[in-house]
Amino acid sequence: MKIIFEKFSQEHGTAIIDIFNYYVENSYSAYPEKKVPYEYYDKFLEIAKSYPAFAIKSEPEIIGFCFLNAYNPLPSFKESAVITYFIDKNFKGKGVGSMALEKLETEAKQKGIKTILANIASLNEESLAFHVKNGFKECGRFEKIINKNGKQFDVVWMQKMINV
Repeated sequence: MKIIFEKFSQEHGTAIIDIFNYYVENSYSAYPEKKVPYEYYDKFLEIAKSYPAFAIKSEPEIIGFCFLNAYNPLPSFKESAVITYFIDKNFKGKGVGSMALEKLETEAKQKGIKTILANIASLNEESLAFHVKNGFKECGRFEKIINKNGKQFDVVWMQKMINV
């Protein structure tokens, strides 16, 4: 399977929101309780502005997306970024997430980022295991901070040092 990373553009919006909405409706990995409108893609564009952000394609379709964004907008935090990625349910377990992580790490290093952070629902055991396997360590936990569809759970923060 050939994977292509294309920089975010307006043409990717519909497919990216469809992938995101699958996770909104069927998991705890996306935090909204209800599907988001297609205009929500503009929020992704805004928060990822000035950071690496990609649609992930296996020609001809978009099979996922990934981006970094600021942990904190203050310049003193410029060496850290938060990672986000969602892979189409039909392409999970095929190495696409690992490729996305590798791509974003490479881009982050070029940008001078030294720390990548991930915030993950405590109920998302698959993502927690993926991040541990890929060198992330738990660095914090906000207990019972989120309530989605009547289920309360923690948000786990994980950290990976790069460029060290």
